[in-house]
Amino acid sequence: MKTQIEMKTQDFIALEEEYGAHNYHPLNVVLTRGEGIWVWDVEGVKYLDFLSSYSAVNQGHCHPKIVATLIEQAQKLTLVSRAFRHDQLGPLYKELCELTNSHMVLPMNSGAEAVESCIKAVRKWGYKVKGVPEGKAEIIVCENNFHGRTIAIVGFSTEAQYRDGYAPFTGGFKIIPFGDAAAFEESITPNTVAILLEPIQGEGGIIIPPEGYLRQVRQICNDKGIVMITDEIQTGLGRTGKLLAEEYDGIEADLTLIGKALSGGLYPISAVLSNKEVLGVFQPGDHGSTYGGNPLACAVARTALKVLIEEKMIENSAQMGAYFLEQLKRINSPYVKEVRGKGLMIGVELKADAGGARRFCNKLKDKNLLCKETHENVIRFAPPLIITQAETDWALERIEDVLTSW
Repeated sequence: MKTQIEMKTQDFIALEEEYGAHNYHPLNVVLTRGEGIWVWDVEGVKYLDFLSSYSAVNQGHCHPKIVATLIEQAQKLTLVSRAFRHDQLGPLYKELCELTNSHMVLPMNSGAEAVESCIKAVRKWGYKVKGVPEGKAEIIVCENNFHGRTIAIVGFSTEAQYRDGYAPFTGGFKIIPFGDAAAFEESITPNTVAILLEPIQGEGGIIIPPEGYLRQVRQICNDKGIVMITDEIQTGLGRTGKLLAEEYDGIEADLTLIGKALSGGLYPISAVLSNKEVLGVFQPGDHGSTYGGNPLACAVARTALKVLIEEKMIENSAQMGAYFLEQLKRINSPYVKEVRGKGLMIGVELKADAGGARRFCNKLKDKNLLCKETHENVIRFAPPLIITQAETDWALERIEDVLTSW
């Protein structure tokens, strides 16, 4: 048996294939270290990370200030559950509310848990506040959505693979086209309690709705007494060049879901940001999580938010994103159907006869740039928000070569 020092890429892959569940299809690179926008594999090869762990490492890998907070808090207090109070939770609540103009926060661990929590909250709100008959609450969701992997969430997915083999599913969800405000209004019944949507559909292929769509949805929700929920787990915290993507339409959702970059990729934490009317329906014992809002997660999140703002990463996302998008659109490739995105959340959709996006991702890996396909024909580009123009140009050179040389 080889020691870990002696093991090579194929040795690590073989261990995963033999002992691990095969629920992922990663590129065949085995990473061992990350710093900023760069990562290194077990053989010392250096790569530019153009995925950012699906936007969890917006602040860059192993940001030194966030790491320092992690170490400091880990040596003091890591977990008390919510049976007792601790000195990191209240300050995180205050800082999040002041930053996002929210009134109340519910901390959880993963993005999917945040989604599940908001489903519980708006259903209870529907029964206790709106007066919907018990068991009749409806939540409207959009085609092509991605909100997580729990059994309730995959039940309202329109992706066949996400549903295959998992029925029976939780009821109470109605699916409408994304970006169609008229379809939303037509789908409303007296039992409708909420609409749940992504400002930009990330996993769905970087799908951007028509300009003003979120404003229309907001107005309909106001008129009909419906809770508006924006899932900003991927789009939030600077990814699109704004703190929250909803800012592009100048609106505020009733509930906003954040996660991923809330810890800079160092520790699981997510949050439901809400007005007091909706989260106010929860009473002690209604909902909880052993690890949700633990001291370690809260301390890490506070520093992750601080560096995001103080180091002007959101502004850099807007600037570098606009530059990157403009340069990508100038590439004359026979394979590209469309380039679209906001900030540093960018998708390159390939033509149907291009042979799929994965082969392009593998070719970019060979040129030391890591990205990932989504929905078969879309290459997703989402580097850490600290990327410079020189580093963007380094990436663009390789992207252009791959998109034009086959």
